[in-house]
Amino acid sequence: MKFRIAIFYKDYFEKFFLKQSEKTKSKVIWTIQLIEEQERVPEKYLKHIESTDGLYEIRIKQGGDIFRIFCFFDHGRLIILTNGFQKKTQKTHKREIEKALKIMEEYKNEK
Repeated sequence: MKFRIAIFYKDYFEKFFLKQSEKTKSKVIWTIQLIEEQERVPEKYLKHIESTDGLYEIRIKQGGDIFRIFCFFDHGRLIILTNGFQKKTQKTHKREIEKALKIMEEYKNEK
């Protein structure tokens, strides 16, 4: 049973996804499926971004690499995937967060 459904908004996420290795793509798909199917998702995989109004990051570790995919919820069950990037430092890049917030705004304005 699915508690949530993840969808791509336009091609923002898809551009990131297609550039990844097959192993990373598999891990991304596995993590998204876990988020869709678990009633309570551990913070290890999905975490709210502080000081934002509803922006979350999907957290993926593949080998020694760390990836983040931003998303937000629409009507509680629908997860809108925005953009993703490979994390190379401790802090999440402000530029990536700002990009995700712009995509979220664009989505809400088009509804």
